[in-house]
Amino acid sequence: MSVEEEVLGEAAAGPIARVLAPIRGRLIAAGLLAGLGAMLSLAPLAGVAHIAQLALGQGAAALGGDALWRVVGLSLLCLFAGMTLILAGDVVAHLADNRITGLLRLAITRRLAKVPLGWFTSRASGEVKQAMHDDIGILHSLTAHFYTTLGRSVGAVLASIVYLFAMDWRMAIASLLPFPLFFLFFARAHKASAANMESFGAGMARINNAVVEFVNGIPVVKAFGAQHKAHGSYRAAIDAFASAFTDFTRPLVSAMANANAIIAPVSVLGVVLAFGALMVGLGWIAPVDVLPFALVAPGLSSPLLMLSYITHDLNHATGAAQRVHALLQTPVLETAAGAARPADAEIRVEGLSYAYSEQEPVLSGIDFTLAPGTVTAIVGPSGAGKSTLARLLLRFFDPSAGRITLGGVDLRQLDSAELYRRIGFVLQDVRLIHASVRDNIALGRPSASQAEIEEAARTANIHERILSLPRGYDSVIGEDVQFSGGEAQRLSIARAVLLDPPVLVLDEATAAADAENEVKLQQALSAFARGRTLVVIAHRLDTVMQADQILVVDKGRLIERGRHQELLAQGGCYARLWAQGHYGKTGEAEQEGLVPQC
Repeated sequence: MSVEEEVLGEAAAGPIARVLAPIRGRLIAAGLLAGLGAMLSLAPLAGVAHIAQLALGQGAAALGGDALWRVVGLSLLCLFAGMTLILAGDVVAHLADNRITGLLRLAITRRLAKVPLGWFTSRASGEVKQAMHDDIGILHSLTAHFYTTLGRSVGAVLASIVYLFAMDWRMAIASLLPFPLFFLFFARAHKASAANMESFGAGMARINNAVVEFVNGIPVVKAFGAQHKAHGSYRAAIDAFASAFTDFTRPLVSAMANANAIIAPVSVLGVVLAFGALMVGLGWIAPVDVLPFALVAPGLSSPLLMLSYITHDLNHATGAAQRVHALLQTPVLETAAGAARPADAEIRVEGLSYAYSEQEPVLSGIDFTLAPGTVTAIVGPSGAGKSTLARLLLRFFDPSAGRITLGGVDLRQLDSAELYRRIGFVLQDVRLIHASVRDNIALGRPSASQAEIEEAARTANIHERILSLPRGYDSVIGEDVQFSGGEAQRLSIARAVLLDPPVLVLDEATAAADAENEVKLQQALSAFARGRTLVVIAHRLDTVMQADQILVVDKGRLIERGRHQELLAQGGCYARLWAQGHYGKTGEAEQEGLVPQC
C-alpha cells in the first residue's frame, strides 16, 4: 500500500496519525528505546545516593568493601547501556523521518500529477510551497525528535517517581507537590495558545502568498512605478501575522514563566529540604534518607519542561499535518479502467457546460465537431469563455455537463499520457523547468534521441538559437540562458513537435512575441500544423481568415459558426467584432482599451 493510500485510508484518526501512519511502528520503537535508555541512565543518581548512605551510615570502612565497587560497576554499566539505547532510538527516529519525508514528497508529487491542470491556475503557489517544503520541514521535528524526547521524558519521570516512592512514600508525596501546580499553569498556557493556532497558521500562509505574488510581480511593478502599492500587500500580511503572533505568545509567555518558576530545580530542592527537615524533626526518617530525594526530585524539572516544549511543537506539527493531508486529498481526474483507444482524431463536443464551483456557468450548451485535418478558430469578446473551452478540450478540468470525445472515446476514459500523446498544446503561458534545453524539449518524451530533439527544434525555428548558447542543448535554463517570451514559445512548440500529436490546440501562441519572433513563430506553427486537426483561440481576427470553420462564443454560448466571408455576410457578432477591431487588428484595439464587444 502506498503512503498516499495509507494516509487517506484512516479517516477516523487525527491528522498526525494519518500522515505518520507508514512509520508509526518505527516511531513507537524509537520512543520505547529512548524511554528505556533514560531509565537506565538515572541509575548513577541512585548509586550516588546509595554510596552516600553507606558512607554516612557505616563510616569510611564501608567505602572499601565489595559493595561499593558493585554499586559503581552497576551504575556505569546502566549509564553506558542507557546511552546506547538512547542513541539507537535517535537513529531509528531519524531513519523513519528520512523515509516519511521522501514518501510524503513523492506522494504529493504523484497526487499533483493527477489533479486537473486547471487546479494550478486557481491555487496560490505559496500554499503548495508551504505544504511541500515548510510543513514537511516542521514534521521533521515531530518524527525525528518528538517521540524520542517524549520517551526519554516519560521514562525519566516514571523511573524517578517509582524510585522515590520505593525510598519513602511520605517524602515522595511531599517532593512532588510543586508539579501539579506546574501542570495547572501549563494547561492554561496550552489552551490559550491553541485558541490562536489557526490564525497563526493562516498568517503564515498569507505571508507565503504575498512573497510569491510580490516576487512574480516585480517586473510589472517596476515598469509602472507602483513599488509602494506592491509592498502594501506584503506589509499588510506581515502586520496581520505580527498581531496573530502577539495574540499567540502573550498568554503563553506569562503562563509558562509562572510554570517554570514553580518547578525550577532550586524551588523543588527547597520543598524537599523543608519537608525533609520537618520529617527528620518528627522522627519519621533519618537525615541520610533525605539525600535520595534531594538528588532525584529536582531532576524531574528538566524532563517535565521538555514535555512542555515538545507539546508546543506538537501544536505546530498538527497544523502542518493538516495542510499536508489536505494537499494529499486534492481531487484528481478520474479515468475509467480499460478504456478504448480513439479511432481517429475527430473531436466532438456535445452539450458542454462548465461552471467554476458554485458560480454562474462560464460555458453552456456548446456543440460542435472538429473534423480531422481541419483548422477551427474560436473567437469572441474578452471573457466570453474561449480559453476555458480550450482547457476543457485539453482536460485541464472536466465539464459540469455534456462530454467531449476524441475518436469516439470520452476524454474521461482516456489515460492522461494517452490523451496528451494525441492532443498537443501551445499556450500563452509557457512553463520551462530548471533543466537543460534538451530536457525541456523532451519533457513529454524523455526517450527521444538527440537527432529527434534537434529536428523538433528546427521545425520550431529555435535550433540555431540553441546552438549559439555556451553549451548548446546542454545549457541550463535559468543559469546559462534566459529565453525571451517568443523564444520560450518556440521551445514550447518544439516540445509539442516531438510528441507529434494528431490534434493541436493553440491559445494565442504568438501573444508574447515581438515582431521578429512572431514571424518565426508563425512559420514554425504553419510547418507543424500541416495535416493536423488544429484549434486556434484567436484574439486577432486577421489570423483566422483562412480557417475551415470559425466558432463565435459570447457569454458562454456558441452563437455563430461558419467561414470568414459567411460570418461577415450574416452581419452578426463576428461582423461587429471585425469592424470594431479595425478590420482585423482586434489585438491592437484591445491594447488601446477598445475591448470589442458583440
